[in-house]
This record gives sequence, structure tokens and C-alpha cells, in this order.
Amino acid sequence: MSTEPETAGESGPGTPDGTPGGAEPEGVKEDAGTGAAVTEDAGAEDAGAEDAGSGAGEGAASDAGEDAASDAGEDAKQRSEAEAELAAQRVERERIARRRAERSGPVDAGAKLSGTAADLMAAVRAVEGGAKPTATVFAEPEPAPRRPAPEPVPRARPVPVEAPATTAPQTVEDVRKVLAEGGAPAPLADQVATVLGENAADHLREDPWQLLRVGGVRPEQADGFARALLGAGCGPDDERRGRALTGWLLEQAAVAGHTALELPTLTAALVRQGVPDADTAVQNALAEGEALAFQDAVDEARGAGEEDGSAEEPDEERPVRVLVGLERYALAEESLADGLGRLVNSVPEPAGSEPGWAEAATAAGGSAGELIRAVAGHALVLHTGGAASLAEPAELLRAAGGTGLRAWAAAHGPLGREAFAAPLGSDAGVATVAGLLSGAEGPGRDSDGALDLDLLVLLDAPQLDVETAALVVESLRDGARLVLAGDPGVLWSAGAGRVFADLLAARVCPQIASRRPDPGPLGELVSGIGIGELNQVEAPGKEVVIVPVRDAGEAVHRTVQLVADSVPRAIGIPPEDTQVITPGHGGAAGTRALNDALKERLNPGPGRFGGFDPGDRIAYSPAPGRTLTGRVVKADADGLHLSCAGEDVVVPKERVEQSVRHGWALTAHQAAGSRWPAVVVVLPGDAAGTLSRPWVYTAFGRAERHLSVVHGVEQALPRAVAEVPAKPRTTRLPELLAPQVPADGR
Repeated sequence: MSTEPETAGESGPGTPDGTPGGAEPEGVKEDAGTGAAVTEDAGAEDAGAEDAGSGAGEGAASDAGEDAASDAGEDAKQRSEAEAELAAQRVERERIARRRAERSGPVDAGAKLSGTAADLMAAVRAVEGGAKPTATVFAEPEPAPRRPAPEPVPRARPVPVEAPATTAPQTVEDVRKVLAEGGAPAPLADQVATVLGENAADHLREDPWQLLRVGGVRPEQADGFARALLGAGCGPDDERRGRALTGWLLEQAAVAGHTALELPTLTAALVRQGVPDADTAVQNALAEGEALAFQDAVDEARGAGEEDGSAEEPDEERPVRVLVGLERYALAEESLADGLGRLVNSVPEPAGSEPGWAEAATAAGGSAGELIRAVAGHALVLHTGGAASLAEPAELLRAAGGTGLRAWAAAHGPLGREAFAAPLGSDAGVATVAGLLSGAEGPGRDSDGALDLDLLVLLDAPQLDVETAALVVESLRDGARLVLAGDPGVLWSAGAGRVFADLLAARVCPQIASRRPDPGPLGELVSGIGIGELNQVEAPGKEVVIVPVRDAGEAVHRTVQLVADSVPRAIGIPPEDTQVITPGHGGAAGTRALNDALKERLNPGPGRFGGFDPGDRIAYSPAPGRTLTGRVVKADADGLHLSCAGEDVVVPKERVEQSVRHGWALTAHQAAGSRWPAVVVVLPGDAAGTLSRPWVYTAFGRAERHLSVVHGVEQALPRAVAEVPAKPRTTRLPELLAPQVPADGR
């Protein structure tokens, strides 16, 4: 694989030649007759008709390309190809624009709003399908596009908060009146009533900044609402504003993965929001119980003193850091630490006494044998490895079954469950995490409410946020064993925390690293990315192909061409088995733009039910941070009928807009925990600043047989792999574990 498509040089099999000096970049084109990867010139149409001027993938021109590239007509031909390419892109964009204009979704709330109310409604509806709020202050800002491009207009979607059926209609009506007085859109009434409770209207009138508790509302919008209600008595030094902004900033921190913030970080963020006395604002929030403060010892400072001979005296105070966090995440981390300590300290004695462990470990051999031995003697074990390493937890489950233990495995989502069923040889004993906790899948619960099992293997462990992890551990009985298995190189959880990484760093239990490498060119490529190297790999079977593009418009055009034509024809993988992955939802080549283009090509239709038609690929978010992929089956009075990994799901009509989006294109976070036969990773130029090694590792690692990279970020890709690690998250789990479990689990 060539990692420098803009530089002329040799290309590996399946990799187009470089594009030197601003020459026309080439797209991938596969030769169906020979099976060799060849390049398609920039003038090919959507339908994928091959041009006689395509070149061989290893840098040598094909016979047809040599015939067409004569000295007499080459310049004119290149000009005509470029013009044809631009024309094709214009036609594509015009068709998408016409289709979008023709659609008339059934939910038109807010369509007639204007001014401040329209801006507020748009901000709330921007929080959709797990997308982060636009004004988050603890995430990397999206860089400006390389050159101006029209932003696709997203379909209006309400904030993803389910209003309980018990919400009184009168409460909602009272809230609607208060919102109208402050110039806020009436459709927010359901969300506000849900968040603020029975006396929501009174609470909102007394403290208008409580509107910030609705996801997607930004401080400047809440300030405008407060001014409309309070008039001249409203100012930036209002105590209510300081408290509300403290809570809002902590929520934004949780969106970025932090379970708490260091006090100086929080006060600095408050100052940037125009709070005159940030320290007082934090103290007020603490006094009202809207946030909690913690003091954790700083071990690094103590260790440095010991090294230079100035170790602290026994009665000298240890340095501490002051953290502030929301109660829900504080309680979850404390519960998780307590539960892990309970598990480790409740291993049956003598550990590993069940018959059959030693024989199973010997028979398995290698790192699988090491895993079996570790689980025999410990209640908590961490297992790390790539896709091929799934065979080792499968051997563990079979060994545990042989000893008479009730053993189950749980994956992050249905596709992960199916992937693990293959090495296990059966889907019996495999569930999803959500299904296990809800009781819809798994062994059920015993009379004490604990999961009725002796061993739980939790796959895709990096996807565990702190709240889900706490629920899992709380559900295990004393004496049960827990194995957390996953690839530490992938993106961390969409929710707050970094449970798997924290446990690996804390070294409180045995850690077994798989020695089974992922096979083939894709395995070699992804393994290199994991250690910070973007290597060129030999891909004789077209496993890896680079498609250079100049701008976001061409990136969308090439992506549609790959999914609809090139990959099915040359690789033999149909569009329904190809997943597109891109860095974000917005932008000219984000999920929204790509999904519009892919729907137009693969399943055009009027979108009669909230923009969806039967046959559409979808991404369904039943809860924030969870994404299920599937297809639309039909729509009726009950709602939108979906098929997700073979399971029937009915989404009520009122929930469609906030929980279902088109799913031909996903973000890497949405795709984590799943794999597809073919993956097209889209890297438009305006995404260069958002790339990191975990993002690239996750996106590239979703491909099983074929990976196409629509490459428009030039040197930003190898630079991200080599130099941009995971963004740090502030958590308390390691400090909370220290008194619960001795180091190394001993």
C-alpha cells in the first residue's frame, strides 16, 4: 500500500501509482477478467464504465492504457477526462440537491421558526445519533475546510431524550408557555419537561439557565432565553448562570470521555464562558449538590522526591489534585472499583480447583493456554489482541464448559456477537452486552438478582464506558470470574471513562497478550498502525487500495463509485457488505453527505417515512453511544420496521427522527466493535486535523477482506499514525482501585 499517493514512485500490488506535481489523481478500477488491481482515470462515470486508458496496479500501464496514451493525443485526452470528471460530479451533486429539495419529512416542527428560536432548535437537533454537541469545549474543534464547500442541510431531528409516558400533558403545556415567553421553540417542551420533572415550568421560570440541561443547547442561547425572561436583572455574574454553566461544562467533559475535571481546568473553562468569579461558581454548584469534589493523591510527585533523596516525612501531607465531577459518573466509578475488588477477593479457594483446567490449558497451548491457566486461578483477567485473537476466548469458553462452569460471552453489538460465534462454532452462549443486562439475552438472573453464570467473557472491552462496566460488574455474583477481552489500540468508549485502558495501566490482575497475528496484508497494515507505522504492504489480491482525491466533492463521487461498482465487480463483494467510514457527521464528505449520495445511487426513493424507504441501510441508536446497523423493512402505523443483524426492531414514529439515520456511512466510533467484508475509509482534506492513530487503527481494522482508502489528507495520514496518540481522558478508576486490589492482583 502506498502511503504517499501525491509522490511518484513504485506502488505495491493493488495500489495506484502516485500522482506527481498536481497531475490528475486516479481512482481505483478493478479488471474483472484478470483479477489484477488497475487504476481508473478521473473521467469514469458513476456507472463504472471502464476507460481504455487505465493503468496496471504495480506501476506498469495496461495494454489498453498504452494504446490510448499515444504521444499525439495524450494532452487532449487528459483535458477531456478532467472535464468529464467535473461534469459527472456536478450531475451527482445536482441530483442529490434535487432529491433533498423534493423530500418533505413528516416531522415539520420548527420549520417555520426564524431568528433566535430557529438557531436554538437547530442546535438541539444537531445532537443526533450519538453526535457530539457542536459547542463542546473539551473536544478537538473541526478544522475549516480546505476550500469552501456547501454544507449539506441535515434533516431536522429532536434531541435524543426519550420522554416517559408518565409526563403529564399539563406539565408539557406549562413548559411550552414559558418557552414561548423566552423566545425558545415550543418543540423543546417535551425534553425540558422530561429533564426538569413535574414542576418544570416553575423551575425554568425561576432559573432560565436550566435550559442548558437539554442536550444541544449552548450557553449563548440559554443567555438569550434568560434575558428574555428576566430582563435587566439578568447578567453574566448571576449565581444561577455560574451553577448551570458548571454543570454544562462537566456534561461536555463527559461527552469528551472525562469522568471528572481537575479544578483549574474547570475554572479556566468557566472564565472562557464569561463567568466573572469561577471559583465561587464551582463552590455554589458543590453546595447545591450539582457536582461533587474529590481529592486524589499525586503519586508522581512523591516518587520524584524519593529519587532525589528528599522523600516526604511520614507525617508530611502528600500532594493532591482536586477533581470535580457529576454524581452519576462518580458513583459509577466508585461502584465499579468496589465491584472489581469484591470479585478479586471472592475467588473460591483453592483457586482453579475445578477438574479439567490443567488438561484444557495443555491442549490449547500458546497464549490460549496461558489465558485458560490465568482464568483458572483468578477472578479478573485482561486479554488483549486483534481480530484473530477471538479464537482464544472461544477456547476458554469451551474449556470452562468442560469443567462444568456456566460460561457466557457478551459482545458490544450484534455484528460482534456473530463474529465471535464463528470461532466458537455456535451462537449458543453468546449475547450482546445490552441484551445480557436487560435479560433479553443470556442466562437470566438467579434469586439474588445476579447473572446466573460462573464465567463471563466480555468482548470489545475498550467500548465499555464506566456506567455500563459498573452495571456488568454489579450483576456478577461473588465467586464469578470476569475476562475483559479486546484490542487496546482501538478508539475508547463513546461514553465517559476508559475502563479497559485504566485496568491495563493499573496492573491489578493478570494480563494475557495474544500471540496470534491478524493474517494477510490487512493484518500487516493494521498491526503496523498499532505501533505508529503506516507501512506499504504487498496486496496481490487487491486487499488494500488507495484512491487519491483532490477535494470533498470528488471524495463523495469516488466513494459512491467504489461501493456501487468497483468493489462488487473486481472484489466480488456486494454493496450491502461494504461499509463506508468517515471522520464526522458534518462537512461536505461527512456521513450526511455520503449517505445522501449513496441512497441516491443504491436505493433512490421519496423518503416517505421520515426520509426513509424500504431497503435503506440504517444506523439505529437505541441509546446514546450504541449503534445497531440494519435495513428498513417497511413502515406502518406502528412505526419504522427494521432488521438489525437478523432481529426485528420496530421504532415508534415519534422516535424515528431522533434515533435512526442512514447507515451506508458511519463514523469510526459507530463502527467500532463490528467488521465488514469490505470497508471504504473516506479521508477528505478538511478532516486532516481530526485524525489520530486510534482513529486510523479502528477505521482500517473494520475490513475483513478489502480496504479502499479515499485519500485526500496528503501527509496528515502518516503523521497522525506516527505522532497523534489517543487524547487523554481524566478518570478516577486507577486511584479508586488502589485500596481495593493490590498491584498485579496479588
